[in-house]
Order: sequence, then structure tokens, then C-alpha cells
Amino acid sequence: MSAPDGLSRADRVRPWAALLLPPVAWYVFELGLGSVLKVDCAPVGTWLGLTWGAASLAICGLAMAIAWPRARPADDQTPPRAWLSRVALILAGIFALAIAFQTLAVLIVPPCVG
Repeated sequence: MSAPDGLSRADRVRPWAALLLPPVAWYVFELGLGSVLKVDCAPVGTWLGLTWGAASLAICGLAMAIAWPRARPADDQTPPRAWLSRVALILAGIFALAIAFQTLAVLIVPPCVG
């Protein structure tokens, strides 16, 4: 059963999911690596930091893939939904850039300093 505007529930949720995924991925990246550093800093500098960064970047890419088809207004969606998808694309790019820089920092800065 579809809504009165002709869109399914999944189509209505897609822009919001694309908008929320990148900040959540960045937050989990920050909080997760910080927690691991407090317990045992050695794995962060090798495989864990890079893997976590790549997974977080993949989530930002997924958000972009979700938002991209909805970024242009079409007959089956309202202009606010297209605008929300465009904002989701911009946010995914910004958070992907932040995650990429922090992943590079994992490579450059030794994790067990001090």
C-alpha cells in the first residue's frame, strides 16, 4: 500500500537515511577508535584504523548512492525531497572528507605516543 503522494515508505525514508548515515559513520569512527586507543593503542596504527576508516568511507559512499537518484526533482517526488537529497549528498562528501583526513592521520601519527 502506498501513501497518498504515491511513494512507498522506503522512498520517503531514503533521503533521511542518506542524510543521517554519514554523521553517524563519522561519530562511530571517532568514538570507536578513541575507545580502542584507550584500551590498546597498538592495533590502531596498523590494520584496525585503516579498516575502520575504509568501512566508514564506504558508508558515506552508500549514503551518496542512496541520495543520488533522488537529487533531481521528478514527477514522482516533491521538490523538498530532492532538496533534502542534495543536502545529503553534500553532507556525505563533507563527512567522507573528514573521515579520509582522519584515516590519513592514523597512517602518519604514531598511535602509542606518550
